[in-house]
Amino acid sequence: MAFDLTGKLALITGGGTGLGLGMAKCLTASGARVVIIGRREEVLKDACVEIGKNAFYRVADVNNKTEIAGLVDDVEKNIGAIDILINNAGINIKKSSLEMSDEEFESVMDTNVKSVFALTREVAKYMLPRGKGSIIMISSMSALYGLANVAAYGASKSAVAGMTRVLASEYSPKGVRINSIAPGFIDTPMLQKAISGDPARKEKILGRTPMNCFGSPEDIGYAAVYLASDEAKFVTGTMLVVDGGNSIGF
Repeated sequence: MAFDLTGKLALITGGGTGLGLGMAKCLTASGARVVIIGRREEVLKDACVEIGKNAFYRVADVNNKTEIAGLVDDVEKNIGAIDILINNAGINIKKSSLEMSDEEFESVMDTNVKSVFALTREVAKYMLPRGKGSIIMISSMSALYGLANVAAYGASKSAVAGMTRVLASEYSPKGVRINSIAPGFIDTPMLQKAISGDPARKEKILGRTPMNCFGSPEDIGYAAVYLASDEAKFVTGTMLVVDGGNSIGF
């Protein structure tokens, strides 16, 4: 079977809901075991039931960088060697740049950039000596074009795209590939909240999306399956845009 992940273990941050949960389901459907990370234990427990027997969880806050090394050690020693890392956890604060405080800007960068780097570094310390691994960053359409009122989020996801290229250059000669996925407008509770009561926004999104629909979490999930698989062994340092054509629509 192509894109077979049997025998591989994936660590997914923010894996209890939304895109993270969708990716976890797709990876396990392709044979992988997954460890989902989040702050709310009940949400993680429910997600593991939904995913199935190959799902495990750890309660952790990726913003607490002093705990990251211990988290990775725990997974490696008690669940298994990490073959796949998906940096999915992230936050967004939507407001005018003139109204955004330094503290709010910093909080977005801390979660979306600094924590991503810290976790990637600690996982890479295990992957690089083994000479194999796939690390997947979750970027955003905001890294491709300007979206109003998300200065911090857009800056953070642009930084993730840059980090992907730099770390791919550093790690890929040693067998560890790093890529990113830029999801388009995916039908999740977060999107529904954003467009609820705003039909003009929904119409604008769909109007410039050639496929004229929102994506599903599984669309991102199977993109991650491909990038994590051995079939993508010559793919590194790239951003895979999964958006129904939104970024090229007019």
